[in-house]
Amino acid sequence: MAITNFDPNSIGIASNNIFGLPSTPENSRLMIIPVPWEVTVSYRNGTARAPEKILEASYQIDLCDADARDFWKEGYYLCEQDKQIIKKNDFLRHCAELIISNLSEGGETAQNAQLQKKLDEINKGSLELKDQIYQQAMSFYQQGKLVALLGGDHSTPLGLIKAAGDHFGNFGILQIDAHADLRECYEGFTYSHASVMFNVLNEVPQVEKLVQVGIRDYCDEELDRMENHPRIKTYFDQGIKSRMYEGETWKDICEDIVNQLPQQVYISFDIDGLDPKLCKNTGTPVQGGFEAEQIQYLFKKVVDSGRRIIAFDLNEVSCGEDAQDSIDASVGARILYRMCNLFMKSNA
Repeated sequence: MAITNFDPNSIGIASNNIFGLPSTPENSRLMIIPVPWEVTVSYRNGTARAPEKILEASYQIDLCDADARDFWKEGYYLCEQDKQIIKKNDFLRHCAELIISNLSEGGETAQNAQLQKKLDEINKGSLELKDQIYQQAMSFYQQGKLVALLGGDHSTPLGLIKAAGDHFGNFGILQIDAHADLRECYEGFTYSHASVMFNVLNEVPQVEKLVQVGIRDYCDEELDRMENHPRIKTYFDQGIKSRMYEGETWKDICEDIVNQLPQQVYISFDIDGLDPKLCKNTGTPVQGGFEAEQIQYLFKKVVDSGRRIIAFDLNEVSCGEDAQDSIDASVGARILYRMCNLFMKSNA
């Protein structure tokens, strides 16, 4: 049942759901799962609070999208945050900080029984989170809904990616990111944010192709995988910029990227794929990256090609300690809205 009797020209009403819409689980086709989780982040905290900060910023968005008019009428519903996830995140994050501190001082987790116990707890908790998100997504699919995910760190969407594979069959992933996220069990954390695509390739056989865009911060282990894995195609930030400096247009490069993707596409957007001026508080900012409009153009080219977006995630948005002096949540909210619209358009 579509949303009716709503004036998109009025102000966003804070008592409504995301983007100020009078959305409910019943009148919404798209369910957005918030995952306030950042247990294994390597550098700066803050992404676990992204869903609530993006929700706050979303009320300021004008709903007119010239490329995808009125798709909001089909309903975008941000599910209620699970307070148990928040509670578990805060406890396990403290455990992870102790482990990371020990590693940075040259220690080994396995030689410290107390830290090893904490590591086992973290890996168990991360596995439970993955399974919980999987079950939640599958429940929505059984109801005929479309599903997206709002992190949290980049470890959060693995459960949704597994559910998408089981529900839709074979697909490709379009990953926008500064980092490759192909480390195996980084820092001892099986489900580290830096290992999500390694885990995807090992746990989701339906992923035919991983197309990475904007990668500019990686280790030797990851470079070996990017160069040799038959299912990975990486467009490094440096390579993209070189092609543009030498005369290629962004349109040409986007068409090249889209041609690497199969018919069904999952989009995984780590906000640090953008220029850090747009996401200065993200966990691990890296110089370089894209303007938001460039990535939105790429997503539009995916839809225009006739490919179907089957699901997506947006992650690693953080507002820092002073949200009033940050555009991160505003950028994140607008990117999320644009992704919702194009997602719905590709499933029209």
